[in-house]
Amino acid sequence: MTTQPDAGPVGSARTTLTVSALGTLLVLVAFTAPLSTLNVTATALDADVSGRTWILSSMSIGLAAALLSAGTISDDFGRRRTLAIGLLVIAVGSVVGVLVPDVLVFVLTRVVVGVGGAAVIASSLGIIAHTFPPGPQRAAASGVWGASVGAGIAIGPLLSALLEKADSWHDAYWALAAASVLLAIVAERLVPESRSEHPRGLDLPGALLFAGGIATLLAGLVEGRQGWTQPVVIVLFVVSVVLLAAFVVTESRSATSMLDLSLLRSPAFGAATLAAVAIGAGAIALMSYMAGFLGAALGISAIGSALLLFAWSGTSVVTALLARRIPASVSGRVQLAVGLLGVAIGLAALTGIDENSGWVRFLPGLLFAGVATGMVNANLGREAVASVPAGRGGMGSGANNTARYLGSAVGVTIVAVIAARPGPGSAAEDLVAGWNVAAVVTALISALGGLVVFALHRRTTAAARSGVTAAGV
Repeated sequence: MTTQPDAGPVGSARTTLTVSALGTLLVLVAFTAPLSTLNVTATALDADVSGRTWILSSMSIGLAAALLSAGTISDDFGRRRTLAIGLLVIAVGSVVGVLVPDVLVFVLTRVVVGVGGAAVIASSLGIIAHTFPPGPQRAAASGVWGASVGAGIAIGPLLSALLEKADSWHDAYWALAAASVLLAIVAERLVPESRSEHPRGLDLPGALLFAGGIATLLAGLVEGRQGWTQPVVIVLFVVSVVLLAAFVVTESRSATSMLDLSLLRSPAFGAATLAAVAIGAGAIALMSYMAGFLGAALGISAIGSALLLFAWSGTSVVTALLARRIPASVSGRVQLAVGLLGVAIGLAALTGIDENSGWVRFLPGLLFAGVATGMVNANLGREAVASVPAGRGGMGSGANNTARYLGSAVGVTIVAVIAARPGPGSAAEDLVAGWNVAAVVTALISALGGLVVFALHRRTTAAARSGVTAAGV
């Protein structure tokens, strides 16, 4: 159970949902903004190949490293407070990143923005879980939250490309900062505070070990794209393994662990977490690479690439909003499994591209994948909260979104390595050949995720039936 101990203005449930969804939307806008303006941004910052990779990947490090801690903090110390602070961190990071024309500073501020985004995402789902009781109301609210994820992905690249064409690539970050400050003020005024009724306390050693382990793992993946045998890459991976192993040991002995390791044995928690990994390593990974690929290999403009990405993400928004109409008899885990299998079909349809392919060739696969992604997004948040003890919605959100961004980071690395491999043809021909293989690989990842989620669902159903039978006896 949760409580609302702090005094303050109490907004309506609809207002609370709107603020939570808009906060998540802004995080995804920040996450995807560089996709369509990478070339311009890298040129302005004098970034080399490694710098370009870090520009795209740096926010993932902040997100994945801080999400789990942010979920626990929001549950214990106030979800509204965590949401507002996260939005202000996004604003500050965005402003500093464009004021200092240096690639290292920009990358570091993107990591900071990721930390702020982690606070917003984890607390927003916790707020929704607190505001809406289990059942149709929470299902509908989770669908809106899922739609905000797709909307952010849709708006980010398009807004960035349009503002860059009108004036400067800086403008998207100024707009993001202004919107974040405004939403933080609205949240403080209209969203009621809530927290867990039984605080667990901040597990500082666990938080530091987990953040360090995840950050070094992702840094190793990013640096590894320039060569997997580099000493720095090997050191990063070794440090990551040591820190994450220490995290597991610490959590197993701590009375205030921020992640209950026993949840790892829960089929419900496993299904939600695996689905998050699969959507990150499948659809999000391939779409993150798509904008740059379309320009480099097929000569499609930044705005054209952003519009194609919008075809996928915009469709996912509509589907996520409509998912509440799916009968309650179809469980969330079944919808996750079906959605992932649908994503696999859509991504598989994106293979078979050649150098003469135009934007129309991508539409069927993008639209199909968009419908399936919307179904996944609509259910991920609800299943993440349902798979953890009552009152720990922030922790469930943090764990689930950590899995999503870890999957995305691993998937982007796999796609980049496959797509950038040299071949016998021209640069464009090699890129196209790499894309076709990457589309198949990400489709297989999505399909495998869907099949395993369905298997975990059947295991949960069988266990429940066994319990009912035993009780009847």
